Amino acid sequence: MFDALSERLERVAGRLRSRGRISPADLEEALAEIRTALLEADVELGVARHFIEGVRARLSGQALSASLTPGQQVVKAVHAQLVEALGGQALRLTYASRPPTVVLLAGLQGAGKTTAAAKLARWWRGQGRNPLLVGADLQRPAAVEQLRVLGASAQVRVFSQPGDPVSTAVAGVEEARRLGRDVCIIDTAGRLSVDQELMDEVRRISERTEPHYTFLVVDAMTGQDAAATARAFHDALALDGVVLSKLDSDARGGAALSVKEVVGRPIVFASTGERLEDLDLFHPDRMADRILGMGDVLSLIEQAERTMDQEVVARSAERMLAGRFGLDDFLDQLHQVRKMGSLGGVLRMLPGMNRELRQAADQIDDRQVARVEAIVRSMTPAERADPSIIDGSRRVRIARGSGSSTQEVNQLLKQFKEMQKLMRTVGRGGVPGGRMGRLAAARDLAAAGGLSDALAGLAPPRPPAADLASGRPAARGRKGARKKGGRVTPPKGR
Repeated sequence: MFDALSERLERVAGRLRSRGRISPADLEEALAEIRTALLEADVELGVARHFIEGVRARLSGQALSASLTPGQQVVKAVHAQLVEALGGQALRLTYASRPPTVVLLAGLQGAGKTTAAAKLARWWRGQGRNPLLVGADLQRPAAVEQLRVLGASAQVRVFSQPGDPVSTAVAGVEEARRLGRDVCIIDTAGRLSVDQELMDEVRRISERTEPHYTFLVVDAMTGQDAAATARAFHDALALDGVVLSKLDSDARGGAALSVKEVVGRPIVFASTGERLEDLDLFHPDRMADRILGMGDVLSLIEQAERTMDQEVVARSAERMLAGRFGLDDFLDQLHQVRKMGSLGGVLRMLPGMNRELRQAADQIDDRQVARVEAIVRSMTPAERADPSIIDGSRRVRIARGSGSSTQEVNQLLKQFKEMQKLMRTVGRGGVPGGRMGRLAAARDLAAAGGLSDALAGLAPPRPPAADLASGRPAARGRKGARKKGGRVTPPKGR
């Protein structure tokens, strides 16, 4: 959703890279470009002004680092200001000493409160908690039924009763206490716009249930309206934080950059997809990294650990180290990657995603995975174990059996061969850290690092591989390096 802002910031840094120093005129030109980018992203005007002043203060009157180029200095200052604008630090959740911990959700109709309630319940269940959902939205038709369906998918019990929403919410808290549930999530009614009736109802629910956390669910697509909505709810309820929904949309990001500045409360959770598992704690520093094209490897690894089958990952890692990684293992790995969600969304978390690569990631069709699977399953067990035996006639047979072309079969085999080379490098100790370091690297390749290679046949062409930690291009060959066949080319002049 921050693509337009990211592209603008990339252009600002690009123009400054060739300059030896930042003059006052250069700085004002860069700040004007950033201001325009923020306003185009639908950031509230006052927030945009404060953001620019913060960047100016970080760049003016300080000894500029000699190790950074002017472009890097601007990016560093913008990154720090983005982190501050997005909340500074992730909120550390605590729990009531006497359960349940009551969580009240408020927001306008259509913001995604009911879905957010189910996602939060599933998230807390994944944290080892035992939540209860309370349907106190008795105004919208089928709202409670929607919550029951979502609760069943999340394997979380739902409580509701007809009558007054306030009484229902109070009864829900008592039910959670009776059942021994340690988290009680209350879904309240919304309106198409802020009105007195809405505020009175949610205020009375808050007074009677005494929630430990009051979260406002904000639609990321509402732009500057999100700031006004957040201010109105905060005045009525004293919010503890914001749950940002539809972060995966094509919205411009103004809501995410505006709400914290307006109400002084952080974004706590962010919804990044339609599935119930597509919700996690919001990390301002990681989001700032994404906006500036630095990727989000930490979230990628956490997502892999949360969704992937650890036994399959461990088995693939051992086979990698032993040099026995075959197409069956490749297929298992691809299935694990699919559990993480959209392939384009996964690739967007990798560092170095410039405008072209972001557009390429958006063009990836998840249905291509089914085609790759069909190609692999059209092979015999011997061919999957040793793809080198696949000759021309076998390729024609595989293409016919999978409903694909021989070119697609060739492309898959080529990409798999390159992936095998990488695995052999890891197995031979091509990464530092001794045997344990190599095992960890192989495991990470199976769980997360192998994403770029496992998906190479699905994604458009990529630039040379980069170091995930630093974003630097991979080192090229050098004189004296060992070639195939074991020969060593000595440097000239010796």
